[in-house]
Amino acid sequence: MPKNKGKGGKNRRRGKNENEEKRELVFKEDGQEYAQVLRMLGNGRLEAQCIDGVKRLCHIRGKMRKKVWVNTGDIILVGLRDYQDEKADVIQKYMADEARSLKAYGELPESIRVNETDTFGEEDGENDEYFDFDDISEI
Repeated sequence: MPKNKGKGGKNRRRGKNENEEKRELVFKEDGQEYAQVLRMLGNGRLEAQCIDGVKRLCHIRGKMRKKVWVNTGDIILVGLRDYQDEKADVIQKYMADEARSLKAYGELPESIRVNETDTFGEEDGENDEYFDFDDISEI
């Protein structure tokens, strides 16, 4: 068996993702639309609610795959297809501060909540079951 002579393995070669610098805000052009991710479908696909009111099946492009992680509730920029209106391609994911500035510029409607994922079954007062450990000690 060969001896390990290096300083780490695959992760060291991969490098760190240090993209914390400010990037220029990209606005939509013709054939593009803003959308909010509804749910992830797997295999680089997701379902998104576009600002124009249409739910579309979106495909994450190869440049973004495994580099930019898209989650439910994120604001994305999608490229519309001329030949398929129900499908689109994810061009860019906006960070939380970029999405807030888009909302401030009036590009996004006020009804959109930026970076707030749906809490399933945890509305106020709905999940009020609790354990009182004093009751358990009496048994």
